[in-house]
Amino acid sequence: MTDRKPSINSSQERPASSYNGYVMLLILLGLIVVALWAVAGNFPQSGADKSDKLLFLATIVGGIILPLILSIGFFMVQPNQAVVITMFGEYRGTSRKEGLQWVWPWMMKNKISVRAHNIHSEKVKINDLRGNPIEIACNVVWHVEDTAQAVFDVDDYKEFVNIQIEAGLRTVGARHPYDDMSEEDKTTLRGSADVIARELREELNDRLQVAGILVDEAGLTHLAYAPEIAGAMLRRQQADAVIAARKKVVIGAVGMVEDALEKLSKDGIVELDDERRAAMVSNLMVVLCGDREAQPVVNAGTLYQ
Repeated sequence: MTDRKPSINSSQERPASSYNGYVMLLILLGLIVVALWAVAGNFPQSGADKSDKLLFLATIVGGIILPLILSIGFFMVQPNQAVVITMFGEYRGTSRKEGLQWVWPWMMKNKISVRAHNIHSEKVKINDLRGNPIEIACNVVWHVEDTAQAVFDVDDYKEFVNIQIEAGLRTVGARHPYDDMSEEDKTTLRGSADVIARELREELNDRLQVAGILVDEAGLTHLAYAPEIAGAMLRRQQADAVIAARKKVVIGAVGMVEDALEKLSKDGIVELDDERRAAMVSNLMVVLCGDREAQPVVNAGTLYQ
């Protein structure tokens, strides 16, 4: 078990005192044999007085009731299962030993699973950091770490987990934008899956600590804009993609023009004044950045006419 500081006035799990069930089962079988022998030995003969009959009746009642009472104390613990034991409302410990166990019959036993639980949350509609309505859902893997806290510190720990998962999902989702529309390097719900998963797990562990619950894994399973703005946001994303592509094309074209002019000047192929150089740059940029293929034009005159 992981060490976590319990909250104020919280319960804390401790081992329970239980007995080996198989040994107690042999003792119980021995008591049954003794009871049968006592019943057979006290069977009233003909003409027996009233006290002999009462003794025989008491032997039968004792031989039946005592084994029945003792059998109440038996309980079975399966792998990854725990049994919380109380006596007259007082917590007496938790038994995690696998197999058949036995405690005194007047002790109450409450079985609780410490296996891993998997919850897929419902879609939750929230506003992200920029105020955009989004739909978000997550998957959470958790288990009971402290059985005493799970049983005594919250009313229904499973319902408590479900509610806190939704609350934690809303909190984490509102901290970050769905997507970063600027050039800044920010944590976003769509682009920072590992960071969001870590934040969600930490947020849920803080919220569920009071119930003795430990979250093993947490991550988003659904993330989308709300239907009322999905169309507008899709057009915005398409526009951003077009702008980014145009920017890359222009930057590449500038580099190509620069290399071409440098090559022409270095090899002495043609000498251009500033006006002709500007014209050539303009023509090359149109050719390189245009959406359509350029149509060649044959100049029959001179370059300066």
